Amino acid sequence: MWRTLPVVLLVGCATTSDLPKQPDAPTDGGIINTVSKQWDTADQKVAASISVARENATKPEVVKAETTVALSFLPAPTPEELALARQRATKADQKDYAQAEAFGKKLLATIDTNWAKVEADSVEAKRISGLKDARIAELTAEVERVKAEASKNIWTITGAALAVIGGLACAFASPRIGIPILLAGAFCGAIPFIIDSPYFGYIAGGTLLAVAGLGVYWLWDKVRDSVNANESDPK
Repeated sequence: MWRTLPVVLLVGCATTSDLPKQPDAPTDGGIINTVSKQWDTADQKVAASISVARENATKPEVVKAETTVALSFLPAPTPEELALARQRATKADQKDYAQAEAFGKKLLATIDTNWAKVEADSVEAKRISGLKDARIAELTAEVERVKAEASKNIWTITGAALAVIGGLACAFASPRIGIPILLAGAFCGAIPFIIDSPYFGYIAGGTLLAVAGLGVYWLWDKVRDSVNANESDPK
């Protein structure tokens, strides 16, 4: 009766309608287990203190001390519940005590049932959350695949268009114009295969190094020619 349950509503990010609805429960099973163990510990300590107080009913100091320990694990009673208990104690009617005891047992059974449902919902929420995360990863991979496929298709279409243009140029203009266009089309069509090659990184890196080397050589050669020209100047 004195328990309260902090409920954290975690709504999973829906990816597709074919996934089941995620229960409104925490997905972290560790939190549920920790709270459950803490409540069990508090329950056992309260029950132990009250049991000892009953065993020592003839010792007021023990009863007072043990019930004080028990109360330390409980929230303060509301004025209404406190007045009801005092009224019951004043009447000291065994029928009232029997009804209160039956109500307490029924409420405790309801709390245990609801808590078991929270634990089960937490497990199910974690399972469905995992399914949604997996689905999101699957859809993300599919989007990346479609984007890569679209990029390949663009190069393929470009290569095919250049091949047609090159063929027309060879037929109606000159092979000197058409053949370079055909070669450019073949290169465009081969780009997706070049990029997908496991050696693409090495080839690209080697090409960049070669271009950089040629640039450095060109600059050095230009400077050298400039120096030689100044030395050979008859002035």
